[in-house]
Parts: sequence; structure tokens; C-alpha cells
Amino acid sequence: MALRWSRTRRILLALTGFLVAAALVLGAGTVWLFTTADVSTVGRVRFENELRIPPLADSRVEADGTRVFELDMRSGTTEFRPGQATETWGFNGSYLGPTLRAARGERVRVQVRNSLDEASSVHWHGMHLPAAMDGGPHQMVAAGASWEPRWQVDQPAATLWYHPHPHGATESHVRKGLAGMFILDDDAASALPLPHDYGVDDLPVIVQDVKFDGARFDTGRGMFADIGALGDRILVNGTLAPFREVGDELVRLRLLNASTARVYTFGFSDDRAFDLIGTDNGLLERPAALTGLRLSPSERAEVVVRVRAGERVTLRSTKTDLGLDFFGSRFSGGDDGFDVLELRAAATLRPSPALPAALVDPELPQESRSVLRRDFDLTFAQINGRAMAMDRIDATVTRGSTETWTVTNSDGMPHNFHVHDVRFAIARLNGSAPPPELRGPKDTVFLGPGDSVDLVLRFDGPADPSAPYMFHCHLLWHEDLGMMGQFVVVEPGGQAGQIAPHAGH
Repeated sequence: MALRWSRTRRILLALTGFLVAAALVLGAGTVWLFTTADVSTVGRVRFENELRIPPLADSRVEADGTRVFELDMRSGTTEFRPGQATETWGFNGSYLGPTLRAARGERVRVQVRNSLDEASSVHWHGMHLPAAMDGGPHQMVAAGASWEPRWQVDQPAATLWYHPHPHGATESHVRKGLAGMFILDDDAASALPLPHDYGVDDLPVIVQDVKFDGARFDTGRGMFADIGALGDRILVNGTLAPFREVGDELVRLRLLNASTARVYTFGFSDDRAFDLIGTDNGLLERPAALTGLRLSPSERAEVVVRVRAGERVTLRSTKTDLGLDFFGSRFSGGDDGFDVLELRAAATLRPSPALPAALVDPELPQESRSVLRRDFDLTFAQINGRAMAMDRIDATVTRGSTETWTVTNSDGMPHNFHVHDVRFAIARLNGSAPPPELRGPKDTVFLGPGDSVDLVLRFDGPADPSAPYMFHCHLLWHEDLGMMGQFVVVEPGGQAGQIAPHAGH
């Protein structure tokens, strides 16, 4: 009996020792993962590459006044680092695409060709246009095929963008480099004394986080990174460690978060104030002075910053409030910081006109005209408890009507919410009036865990009961997993039809 107890005791002691050792190893591993999970390039970037400015896309105007662009989706390689080629995709080149530019009232046609070896699409993010021309997952362009969407620009001046939207593969197609800006102009905005010389005092700033894995981008997600893949370096317009020489007192930056998952809080290295003049879908009613601005994937902002002769100042992304605890924030990129772009002011600067105190009427939909309220509950990979189904219409709206959509993040992770075709107003954030940076025309909004927003949307059509628009989380891994739904616009008294099959163009 004593021998049996001694043997049992030794086994229990050994098992206890093993469990203690395993706990220590696990604890040490968790501590190591936590302490090494944050990324910072603040103060460590040698800005040695001149910022590439995407060229304005060539276009021709046909006899009927239609402006025609050509976009060719291609694969290739791009040398971001000296002597090291990376496999990439791009429009009319190996990475990213040209900046398309059109004016309000113009008819536009885009000749899209897919020279890739797989199907993709081109979505005109933020554009008001017929659903059949939207470029979502129902308008796929087969490998080797072409597509020619056409529409008339009928919205105010804004900084929009274009990117692929294939269901289940959007994240990888965007990460490989298929993206570009689409700038809209109108008379009201052009009459304002704002910086407007493209590439000189009016700079596109397309921000992407990347991680290199040999000749490819690393698309792996961290163990606890439930928002998607996060990179450890920043590309601006496809340029690593970029600088830009500027010769004007005021510089306009058109910021586009083209990352697939990362949320940034932009500001400057000396905490100087800047003026926010525009949000996703157009100019504000008046400038708003800020020192920091959070942008989630696909959100845009137009800011104007004043520089002093001979100085260097860095556009920087600092720690970001994601609405998470310290553990979740660390693994979702909230603690990360990046030096993004260095502005180098000339020794002598051209004087810039003062910013006007008033800008434009943002033409926002009015909640007082809302005729219907809808609720949208965001949880991981689902909206209102359902994953995306290509053959299911989730909402039917009436052309010409205004609705209020209450969007709530019931999840323990960050999300954002993008609606195709419309410019919405944010009436309330968590029951209160929105801060200045959320009072302009929007098409995408960030929601931390527990956040709720009331959006006011006006659906001006055109009606098409069989061609849907999307609403979805624009953290693209979430979207690809099914965090998306679709709606159709119908004439008053009309009903949704059967979604037309789209086998690709």
C-alpha cells in the first residue's frame, strides 16, 4: 500500500510539475506575443523616396459629350524596395491605377478590360449610379473579358475611389494593388479658394499597410487579429518611406484609407492643427479644425495643412481608439504608430489664399423627411444574423424616399459600415450629436464594439427591382466571410424582382 501511494504521489507531483511548466510557458508565450504585437515606425523612417503621384487618367470626349476612360486590370511586378520585385496587380500598370476625374453633369463611360487570369470587378466606391453599373459582385468581369459601365455624374464634388468587389475575394484583390482615386468636380467647389493644383498643392494620399514575404505580400493574420491582416510598413501611392516637396503655404491632402483592415488616426508629428474640409462624399459646410482624425478602411478625408518655409513635418498615424480593452487593442493594431509621409517645404513659399469660413451646402438628406426606420445588427461575418446570399434581397426601398438606418455593433470587435450608391448623414452616434468629423457627407462609418449610429439616407434611384446594391463591413476579411447584404430600389408601389443571373462579362 505504501509503495502504491509513493508511486501515485510521484505521478501527481510530475503531473503538477508539467502543468505548472506548461502554464509558465503559455504565460511567457502570451506575454511575448503581447509585448511584440505592436508595430511602430515613428521616428525610424528615413524618407528617401519621392512620393509618386498617380497620373490623371487619359480620356477622350465623344461627339455626344461622353467622357471615356480605359482601365486594364493587369498582373505584374513592382519594385517597392531596391532590387526586390514584388508580385502585384494594377490598373494600366503593375500597381494601383490612374486618378479618374470628371465633373458633375458629365456622362461617363469606362472601358474595363480584365487581363488577369481570374474574374474580378470594378466598383465605383461612393458613386451614385445605376445598380447594374455599380461594379459589385453581380457585375463580374471574366478573365480576358471586357465591361463598359456608363452613367451620368449627378452628385457634388468629392474624393471617391475604385476597387474590385468579387464576393469572397475582395480582400486579396485589393491587397494586391487594384485601387485608384476618382475625383469629382463641380462649380460650387471649383469657385472656392482652395488648393486645387493636382500633384502640386492638392495631393492624393492613398495609404496602405503591407508586409513583405519575399516576392509577395504577406496576407497572414495574427493569432488574435480578428479584424484582418495587418501590415508592418506603409505605402503611400505605392511608395515606401515617401517625401514630397511642396511650394505653397497651404497643402490639401486627399486622404484615402485603402488598407483592407487597419484603422488609422492621422495627425502631424508636431501636433499642429489642420482643417478638415471634406469627408467621404463631399465638402463640409465649413472647415473644422482638428489635430487628429480616425479613418477606417475605405473612409476618405480632405484636409488642408499650413506649412512654414524650409520646414519638414511628418504626417503620422498614432495610437487609435478601437473601443477595445488593452489586450484586444494591441492585437488589432490600436497601439501601432506609423510615420506616413514627410512634407518638405521650399525655402520660399507661394502665398495661399486664406481658407473660406464657409464652404458649400453639403446637400445632406434630412431626418425630418424620413419615412421608415430599419435596424442593422453587426456581428462577426453576419448582418442581422445572416451571412450574405447572392440570390437574396435583404431590403427593398422606394425611389425618392428618405430612411433612417440604425446600425449597431453588437460584436466584441470593430467593424465599419458602407452603403453603396448613397451619401448618408450621421444623425447620432451613441445617442448624441456626431463630432465635427462625422457631420459631412459620408458613405462609410466606423463602429467600435457597442457603438450605434443613426444614418439618414435618401434613395434617388434609378429604380431597378432586379439589380441590387450592397451594404457591408469594409474590413474586407469580414466582408469576404459574408458580412454583407443587398437592397434594391423600386418605383413607388413596386416590389423587388428576381435577381438577374450575372455570369460575368
